[in-house]
Amino acid sequence: MPRVLGVHIPDEKKIEIALTYVYGIGKTLSKEILKQANIPLDKKAKDLTQDELNKIKEVVETNYLVEGDLKRDVMMNVKRLKDINTWRGQRHSKKLPVRGQTTRVNSRTVRGNKRTTVGSGRKAAPSPK
Repeated sequence: MPRVLGVHIPDEKKIEIALTYVYGIGKTLSKEILKQANIPLDKKAKDLTQDELNKIKEVVETNYLVEGDLKRDVMMNVKRLKDINTWRGQRHSKKLPVRGQTTRVNSRTVRGNKRTTVGSGRKAAPSPK
């Protein structure tokens, strides 16, 4: 398995798709990187030479934020929002949806999968003796 920026990328996939296993690289950015490194898009990851891997690594390190640096940058942006007490920062702090979604019914993914159901609120009638 070739390693790019500390991430194992799958052997059997085309390098265009395999690069998307790196956090911060999507399909469009992957195409851009391969174009800059002069590597064909349809080449398999296992067929890459060490020189081609070094070209990819060099292009990514000089031009893009990926993996740990990108995660740290995103984390610092969220922390800044919390510190200046913006609306979005408050939503992040309360672990609620940040981008305007309604929370009355569907916000399970942010709040966690809370499936607490309550009946109609009425107690059952006492059984006759």
